[in-house]
Amino acid sequence: MKEFELLTATRYDLALLHLSWNKDSFDAYKRSPFLVLPYHYERLRKAAEDHRWTEALAAFPSYESFKSAALDAVANAPEPSADAYKVRFTLGQSGTLRVSASPTPPLLSATKDPTAATFFNPDTDTGKQYGTIFDVRIDTQPTPPSIFTYTKTTHRKHYDDARARAGLPALPSPDLTSEVIIFNNDRYLTEGSISNIAFYKSGYWYTPHERTGCLPGVLRRWLVEQGRIKETKPGHDYTPENLAAGSWVLIINSVLGCRVGKIQKG
Repeated sequence: MKEFELLTATRYDLALLHLSWNKDSFDAYKRSPFLVLPYHYERLRKAAEDHRWTEALAAFPSYESFKSAALDAVANAPEPSADAYKVRFTLGQSGTLRVSASPTPPLLSATKDPTAATFFNPDTDTGKQYGTIFDVRIDTQPTPPSIFTYTKTTHRKHYDDARARAGLPALPSPDLTSEVIIFNNDRYLTEGSISNIAFYKSGYWYTPHERTGCLPGVLRRWLVEQGRIKETKPGHDYTPENLAAGSWVLIINSVLGCRVGKIQKG
């Protein structure tokens, strides 16, 4: 396997400053233009621990340095007049942190809240208020859980292969209106190629439990902690067989925010 880096990405958007819950740090009242940035900091450090990268852990920056690097990336972005940016952090095994910023589309919800779609009720709403409804396919082959599914890295061949089997464009792609859901060797659905996922049942959105081998994504973590979505319980995990065509899917991504999609089969 070629050398890889640990990865996390978030959204920089001044519209986020009106959200009282989007804090600059875990113990501060100050709001942030970065979406749940402290969670991204913790994710990157936890991934370094999981991979046992002692050099990276020894050189790991403080949260303030991490945030400062993100602000510098936005200030030096190639299109300084953009409304919002994808901010991408990579950490090498030696401890080198790289941060880049690139323009990303504006939030689509009228409230400018990237989590607004968690309030979508498929029984009464159309879902169109959250933007284009994603075309969601289910993979045709299992993806075995590994350290590369439960940590986010630049080694993404398993996701690229799933997208290719589903006929979706390779990443990075300007077409972010389609997704493929992968499943493990037990046929339990785990996640999407660019997102965490949740399914609607009896008034709640349920996301695959971490025991399935899914990536415990940053925005997914926040939504679970806030009670916006719930993890599936043992014996209630989703499989390709118990999702009908037309079933609704909540797409969860720290750059795009939450979107909605529908399962396509055949």
